[in-house]
Amino acid sequence: METYKAGFVNIFGAPNAGKSTLLNQLLGENLVITSPKVQTTRHRILGILTTDQYQMVFSDTPGIMDTQYKLHEKMMKQVTSAAEDADVAIWVHDITQPIDKLQAILPAVSLQVPTLLLLNKTDKHKGDLEPVVAPYRSLVPNWHIVTASAKKGSGMDAVMQAIVDRLPLSPPYYPEDTLTDRSERFFVAEIIRQHIFTIYSEEIPYHTTVIIQSFEDKATLTVIKAEIIASRETQKIILIGKGGSMINKLGIAARKQIEEFLQRKVHLDLFVKVRPHWRDNDTFLKEYGYN
Repeated sequence: METYKAGFVNIFGAPNAGKSTLLNQLLGENLVITSPKVQTTRHRILGILTTDQYQMVFSDTPGIMDTQYKLHEKMMKQVTSAAEDADVAIWVHDITQPIDKLQAILPAVSLQVPTLLLLNKTDKHKGDLEPVVAPYRSLVPNWHIVTASAKKGSGMDAVMQAIVDRLPLSPPYYPEDTLTDRSERFFVAEIIRQHIFTIYSEEIPYHTTVIIQSFEDKATLTVIKAEIIASRETQKIILIGKGGSMINKLGIAARKQIEEFLQRKVHLDLFVKVRPHWRDNDTFLKEYGYN
């Protein structure tokens, strides 16, 4: 174990830069939810990759943003916490976005550890990458720059090697069969929330959260009851849909993925509850797991 490496590899960046997609690629598991919409990730989620040479404890974090609600403030506190306990940092930037967008948010996070700048979404760029990459070398001269497409999986070998090179010598932090620090209930709620992002438009995904009220394993299936929290009665009407059409659509899509995740049959009941201004209410935020 004298040559074993282990450490916390924390991922930062703007909303929709591809942080969650990157984590899933590096782990080889669809651990965290993804969506083309911004602000999908609300929690700091650990994903753990263990081999006989190293253990990487990855941490996906919410996208860096201006805070409008107490929910956003709590999300940004998770980013700050991740910056403080990182051994290696990965800053993900969408290469199709101007360098100014990266420059504007860099001061939001203080990184005092070896850092990789991962220029993501290279599959969307046509032509030579070098003229695009060059200005970033001047912006962050002490960072190691890699180009990749997390969605396509290209460049992942270079990313992994760059991380291994910078991991400190350490025994593993978690047992070798541990994939994450989160429970099945947490990921079931996240699956439902992902399908809310997929099925509903405009404000609905941002004004809702999902709470698992009960999770009971029976002989032949798992019975799950979940509440979707909305901010307004009009949102509840949209979530349910005419004759329950929309919530039925949500339930069918979510149940299918939950069954794949749990590897067993699932009975899923969804309910909608209105909690006005829950995103700005400390009591509700604590109850809903946003500590």
